[in-house]
Amino acid sequence: MNKAQRAALLLVLAGSAPAAADEFALLRAEHIGPLRVDQPAAEAEQQIPCPVQRSSVELWGADGEYHQTWAAPACGLTLDMSAAESAGPWILAAITLTAPSIWSTGRGISLGATEQEVMTAYGQDRNAEESQAEQTFVAGSIYGGLLFTFEAGRVTQIFLGAAAE
Repeated sequence: MNKAQRAALLLVLAGSAPAAADEFALLRAEHIGPLRVDQPAAEAEQQIPCPVQRSSVELWGADGEYHQTWAAPACGLTLDMSAAESAGPWILAAITLTAPSIWSTGRGISLGATEQEVMTAYGQDRNAEESQAEQTFVAGSIYGGLLFTFEAGRVTQIFLGAAAE
């Protein structure tokens, strides 16, 4: 069971079923550059053109999985890798994009895009309840989706994954 499926199951068990029929459809369909959630680590690593710094492996109590951060600052890229066992196999659990990255989402949104461009591309997937006007636009859900962070009306960070458990 992947991270998005576990989150959906936890919501159902807690008596708080997702409002949409498939709250995680966007998460599964979306990508940032050549990277996507649940991509095997070896495949993801081949797509990163900059040096990668790896953190130590940590067990997270929130999801019971092992996590490791892969940072490629020269590419403006931070990846959260996860695995059921400390030795792997590792999969890509979340992607954070910051400057100087030139990558974009599956619908063509990159750093520097305007709020209107994000609304045009992802308006039908906007989660108004979880979004914060002029600061954060959530497409899908904080439990699995895209989060766009704005400063002065422009995208300064793009996150794909589960921002909350």
